[in-house]
Amino acid sequence: MIDTFLHGRTALVTGSTSGIGLAIASALAAHGARVAINGLGTPEQITSAIAEVNAAGGGGTRHFGADLRAPDAIETMMMELSDWSGGGIDILVNNAGILRDKSFAKMELADFRLVMDVHVMGAVHCTKAVWPH
Repeated sequence: MIDTFLHGRTALVTGSTSGIGLAIASALAAHGARVAINGLGTPEQITSAIAEVNAAGGGGTRHFGADLRAPDAIETMMMELSDWSGGGIDILVNNAGILRDKSFAKMELADFRLVMDVHVMGAVHCTKAVWPH
C-alpha cells in the first residue's frame, strides 16, 4: 500500500541513479511524491533507477541529467522540471557526490576541485535554482 503523505508534491534528488540517492528517491515515491532523479549514470543505470522509483509508487519519475557543476544546465533542468511537474519543486535532496578514492596528500588539486565543485557548489547551485520554485 502506498502512503500518500507526499501526494501532489514534487521532489528532486540529486545523485539518485544509484546508492543512497536512489534509496531516498524510492522512499519519497513510496510516500506519494512525484520524483525527479538526477545523475550522470549509464543509460542502463538510469533506466533501472527510473523503474525502481516507479515501482515504489508516487506520481511518476523522470530523469534529468544536468551536470551540477554547470549553473546554466541546472537552470535548464529546473525549467524542464517545473514544466514536467506542472508547478513548483517542493523537496530538494542535495545528495550528489563524486568519489576520488585517494588520501588528501595523494590527491591532485584538479581532483580536489572536482569534488568541491560537485559536493559543495553543486548543492549551492541547485538550492539557488530551486529557491524561487
